[in-house]
Amino acid sequence: MPRLAKFAWLSIAAAVVTIGLKSGAYLLTGSVGLLSDAAESLVNLVAAVVALIALNVAARPADENHNFGHGRAEYFSAGIEGLMIFVAAAFILVASVQRFLDPAPIESVGLGLAISTVATAVNGAVGMLLLRAGAEHRSVTLTADGKHLLTDVWTSVGVIAGVLLVGLTGWERLDPIVAAIVGVNILVTGFRLVSQSVTSLLGAAMPAEDLARVTAVLDSLRTHEVDFVEVRTVESGRHRFVTLTVLVPGSWTVDRGHCLADEVELAISRELPHTDVQTHLEPRNPS
Repeated sequence: MPRLAKFAWLSIAAAVVTIGLKSGAYLLTGSVGLLSDAAESLVNLVAAVVALIALNVAARPADENHNFGHGRAEYFSAGIEGLMIFVAAAFILVASVQRFLDPAPIESVGLGLAISTVATAVNGAVGMLLLRAGAEHRSVTLTADGKHLLTDVWTSVGVIAGVLLVGLTGWERLDPIVAAIVGVNILVTGFRLVSQSVTSLLGAAMPAEDLARVTAVLDSLRTHEVDFVEVRTVESGRHRFVTLTVLVPGSWTVDRGHCLADEVELAISRELPHTDVQTHLEPRNPS
């Protein structure tokens, strides 16, 4: 099991806890806003399970059928999570319209909000931890899961504020309005996750900041004799791939050119860990 799987298990545990807490808050209050919050936590659970599977697949080494490893499995996780968000948003919007047309009073507001606040704090703590782990280990899956949990935190804050206002003002239709806003908000989040995962599955180049680091390394090695062209990059989950052509004088020996190519590959790999670098040597002034 990959070392990152422990973070997926943490996300699963957090989702189970928050589903229980938010469902209890909904049953106590009857608030459709809190119901929508619980529905998003159910999506979090499904997404966390998918993330666990994706991390295990992505950790497999390269084989005959996957020469560049299985890193892109993480993009499927982010895409599936986005699609699940669409499902939750649809459920939330339908429930909010029904409650708007047939409003109902909210009960036990204080206790319900206290329970929901605890669940929100759990999501916030786990979401921040996942974002840090995702950045440290360059995991698309953990980053997507962390962003989703933090989005859930902000929607929960909105729901709590809305339910509190309903309790203070007695305006029952405010509850489904808040729920509908939550639904639209997570629709936007889902669209972003799906679009990002599709772009990456199509073989997106490295981010501009990473490419700038590669360029800086090449600039430090470039001389009046040596140049670098046809630099191409692609990301596959946590792993990066860089290919480039090294131009050297045609009078150089094969051994000297090979040593330079090794130096280039090592320098880029040191600057950007988890990067596979392939060089092609050509004479600078071919006859």
